[in-house]
Amino acid sequence: MTHESKPKTLQERMELNVAALLVMIAIVVSIGGIVTVVPLFYLDSTWEDTARAADGAPAHPELAGVRPYGALELMGRDVYIREGCYTCHSQMVRPFRDEMERYGHYSLAVESKYDHPFQWGSKRTGPDLARVGGKYSDEWHVAHLMDPRQVVPESVMPSYPWLADATLLGDDAVRRMEALRMIGVPYTDAQIAGAAAEVEGKNEMEAMVAYLQMLGTLVPFEEGKAYRE
Repeated sequence: MTHESKPKTLQERMELNVAALLVMIAIVVSIGGIVTVVPLFYLDSTWEDTARAADGAPAHPELAGVRPYGALELMGRDVYIREGCYTCHSQMVRPFRDEMERYGHYSLAVESKYDHPFQWGSKRTGPDLARVGGKYSDEWHVAHLMDPRQVVPESVMPSYPWLADATLLGDDAVRRMEALRMIGVPYTDAQIAGAAAEVEGKNEMEAMVAYLQMLGTLVPFEEGKAYRE
């Protein structure tokens, strides 16, 4: 007994024709890319701190405090990335009530505009660090990095005692800032010239603490005020 075969659906045809499947994938990806990129050509600004009100004044002047990292902070950020801290700590407070009650105001894109690469992350073995600046003292951070369980008994974070013995090199800071200026970070000649002196005699522990202490401190968030993107 024979059965009459039914016509194949479009999906079945695509699954049986590799060339057609690749063409359809290219079309779908192109549409997604266009939807993402085209708005950037007609938006006045994609940064909160450069947006303008109707009278031409900055829409959010309080966001003007966002700045590039100082030399010591920048070197601390490099240590943070090198040690893989981003694998357990995110730097992105999502706009959900539970997150804001725990960590503070949700993160703004402008806060990461000088990050290369950004540290938003998606996994939290440890707490989010987007608002950690000023929350603890320098001494607390040093003790925590030397032996996390000394200050947080339940911590699973590894210790980083070698940071206190690793001396920073001024030339490294200068070269790093020069490289970042080439890709758009607005470091001035004076900032670059003073970079070596800023890190001279400092160790990686001090740099790491300087970096952690500035996270989330550049925007003076007001109680109950939300900065719309």
